Amino acid sequence: MSETQTPTKATLWVIVASATLTIMAGAILGPVVPQIQSGLGVSESLAGLIITTHAAFIVLTSPIAGALVDRFGPRRPYVFGLFLYAVGGSAGLFIDAFVPLLLSRAVLGVGVAFVYTGITVLIFDLYEGQRMDRALGLRSGANSFGGATWPVVGGLLGTISWQLPFGVYLVAIPLALLAIATVPPTGRGSAAHGRSAGEAKRTDSARSLDGSASVVSIVRRRPALPFVYLLYFGANALLFAIVVFYPQLLATIGVTSSSYIGLYLAANGIAGGVSGVLYDRLNRRFGRHLLVLVAFAFWTAAFALATRAGSPLSALPPVVLFGLGLGLVFPSSFAWIESLAPTSRQGQFGSYLATFGYVGQFLSPIVFGPIVTAFGVRGVFGAATLAAALGVGAITLALARRNSVEYRLRKVR
Repeated sequence: MSETQTPTKATLWVIVASATLTIMAGAILGPVVPQIQSGLGVSESLAGLIITTHAAFIVLTSPIAGALVDRFGPRRPYVFGLFLYAVGGSAGLFIDAFVPLLLSRAVLGVGVAFVYTGITVLIFDLYEGQRMDRALGLRSGANSFGGATWPVVGGLLGTISWQLPFGVYLVAIPLALLAIATVPPTGRGSAAHGRSAGEAKRTDSARSLDGSASVVSIVRRRPALPFVYLLYFGANALLFAIVVFYPQLLATIGVTSSSYIGLYLAANGIAGGVSGVLYDRLNRRFGRHLLVLVAFAFWTAAFALATRAGSPLSALPPVVLFGLGLGLVFPSSFAWIESLAPTSRQGQFGSYLATFGYVGQFLSPIVFGPIVTAFGVRGVFGAATLAAALGVGAITLALARRNSVEYRLRKVR
């Protein structure tokens, strides 16, 4: 944590509220895709681009946002991102042509990239220890609760007009004003931060590397970094296996109403919110590695149960178990980046989480889609069961090796 003013309770809640915007970017329009298609007079696939285009621009611009956060500190890029989010997101209130609306979604994606990375580094800079774990857990919980509630809001507003849900993006403006008033500068990017980072490098060379070091050289010195990105990529890919394919599974057991399907997805989000809120206490008691192992065990059980679900009631535990695991994995991923990345490059390396996460979401239907053709929709969850079980095995081996090394070190001492 760099030298900074003491954050207040209001600081944390503004940051947490902003975290819900990153999931809202696409979630709030999901229920009104048919109305958008009709209102714009385009095909279903083109209407779907209105939902997904922002994600592509998050992937493209997150590294730029990370570099700017490291250079200027997280506060200004974060506030800039909130205003850009409001402009790009709310444009649909006034635009009723496909191409201009698509361009506005690109602007939204750039705004999300700055908000996402700004929040990450603000938490790293403003909090430490259990307070940082609590902030990361609340951030994850806010994302999960947002995933459960924003589609409901969008669906309700969409019954009035397909353009009305775009107005919800304007909530970013009061959040930006509150952020200006409550979020303090962190010192990152200033001379003061440069001195503190230099002292950290001299006193804790195991954690900090020279700011001019290449990404490849840093990853070589921190071989755990690729595994954190792989973990975050996999978690997002599995999440979208639920989002995309669980409605198809529910249809096989007679659940076809969009409102009932929404309840299952909401249960997933609420479960993730609960485990996210409890994350700091669970981490203090059990440790990050064990929590991620438990999450993969939850996922293995969830997907295995999904392959056997034969009634509406039996289809509920899988989404609850998956959500509980997600609320443990997401904050753990961010906490590991904070501990592994060089202090002066946390914006850059934190931004890669956004890149890997959204690429995972994009690739999920591409990877799992052929399985539906070959084995049916239950085959998707069979493959996901195998992937999660492999994760359990890999983490168990890593923990065993880690404990063995620690045991040998204790014997030498």
